[in-house]
Amino acid sequence: MYTKKIFTVKQLVIWTRYETLFFLCIIIGFVSAYYFLDLFWVKIPWTPLALIGTAVAFVIGFQNNSAYGRIWEARKIWGGIVNTSRTFGMFLQDMITNEYAENPVPEKQLKSEIKIITYRHIAWMTALRHAMRLPKPWETTSAHKTNQEFSVRPPELNSNLSDDLQSYLSEADLDSIMNKNNKPTALLYQQSHHLKRLKEQGILWEFSFLELEALLQELFTLQGQSERIKNFPYPRQFATMNHFFMWVFVLLLPLALVPQFADIGIELKDTYPIIGNLFVWLSIPFYIIVAWVFHTMERIGRTGENPFEGTANDVPISTISRGIEIDLRQNLDEDHKDIPLQFPEKFNTQF
Repeated sequence: MYTKKIFTVKQLVIWTRYETLFFLCIIIGFVSAYYFLDLFWVKIPWTPLALIGTAVAFVIGFQNNSAYGRIWEARKIWGGIVNTSRTFGMFLQDMITNEYAENPVPEKQLKSEIKIITYRHIAWMTALRHAMRLPKPWETTSAHKTNQEFSVRPPELNSNLSDDLQSYLSEADLDSIMNKNNKPTALLYQQSHHLKRLKEQGILWEFSFLELEALLQELFTLQGQSERIKNFPYPRQFATMNHFFMWVFVLLLPLALVPQFADIGIELKDTYPIIGNLFVWLSIPFYIIVAWVFHTMERIGRTGENPFEGTANDVPISTISRGIEIDLRQNLDEDHKDIPLQFPEKFNTQF
């Protein structure tokens, strides 16, 4: 299992502490004004507020379902990349042979061809994960204070694509790729051209060539699906308006909640004078709970909208890509000292 994301109560509190403090200031200010300035006329009935709360709850639920759908689709896409990559590596080792070659080549050359294509596939995954990490204007979750203060950053933001590709490509291939806009696509084109040359040399049987080309086609499909999620944001009319509706509800809530607690306190004054006089202050924890639930659910939806942004709750494409690389290079019988280690976890999070 690639993901290991443990969201404890402590982490959840830390994650939302700025908003919780803001809610505390709002309700303390309102209750203080209500209690000390006798603003008993500042109130609204529950009915319109309940209608707003119901509408906000429905929209938040829709947003969360849609965001989860985007995350799950992204995870399935990269799961497909895992399966196709392993199959591709296996086919390369078993299909590039002298079995049908009219002019057999040395075994060392066969292994060299297999390694070049395998490394180019690793370069494709590296280029794709770098492309998925490029910031978009609508990706704002990573800029939040709670992500900045813990330095939650994917490895792609701490490295350069050209430097990451150097160990997988020849100098000529690297120069050609870096001049292209869509580098993953250019790498798949190079793979196809290379396989065609091997077919023409006779060390790749024609049927095997078609099988490998079918896998490249599948990689094109998976890349396109991944790019679709990256380049098409969750519709802004839903995300933005839902955010505004949530804040309208949260800011109007004291106008109905505090008077309700004040009325209960008035009823208790005859029997319990002290409790009745102070009962309005109990609205503070109840307001914080309600406001925190609505805001946190809305924020969870916003966090899940962009599954490749690189925050703690996104699909760990860096870890997935490095895991495939380790598998492929181990199956090339490389020394374990030459194979890179998996990206380290940070705060129980994989990237």
